Amino acid sequence: ALAGLYDKKVWAESSYRIFKLIEDIGGRFHLRGLENLRSCRKPLVFISNHMSTLETFVFPCIIAPLVKVTFVVKDSLVKHPLFGPIMRSRDPIVVKRENPREDFQTVMAKGKELLDRGTSIIIFPQSTRSAEFVPEEFNSLGIKLAKSAGVQVMPVAVKTDFWGNGKYLKDLGAINRSKPIHIVFGKPFSIQGSGKEEHKQVLDFIISHLQQWGGLVNQGKQ
Repeated sequence: ALAGLYDKKVWAESSYRIFKLIEDIGGRFHLRGLENLRSCRKPLVFISNHMSTLETFVFPCIIAPLVKVTFVVKDSLVKHPLFGPIMRSRDPIVVKRENPREDFQTVMAKGKELLDRGTSIIIFPQSTRSAEFVPEEFNSLGIKLAKSAGVQVMPVAVKTDFWGNGKYLKDLGAINRSKPIHIVFGKPFSIQGSGKEEHKQVLDFIISHLQQWGGLVNQGKQ
């Protein structure tokens, strides 16, 4: 899956095959806010909660046909025997999750470079995938990147616990066909001042949708 062979079109098509496979095994997708994606004219930072492997697989077929985009990913994903070559071909921002300062510098430097070249960034600010959303574990790196690069932010809320996280291998969790799959894209907005209010705006967007969908939100740790 070299970059020259595995282009945006092929990436989106392979993602769509996974999307259809999920539907074939009982997944029911509820997608909202696609008009906000279609209205994108400039690169921006997508900031999303991270519940399961599902969103990593299906975001490309939803977003990539409309917006040139890549991910901030853990280094383990680019080394993965199955997904690594595909992910590396998309020129992602790779973080190690060992040294927060080093990861911050990597995201800020390469993120700004990509945004300046017209590539949008998808970032999951949580330290790990989780069915429970803990606001205090949701960092403001996406806001800081958008502010530094002078681009807008688009909040994204997902409820994808249809595909569970495995106990030993997180990618291989149980499938729960009773749980609908929700993905909503919010209206993009600009960063004013320090970005503190915009970070809260993203949190409120995610929390309100998770609560509406019956998701788990741990407000006690705020």
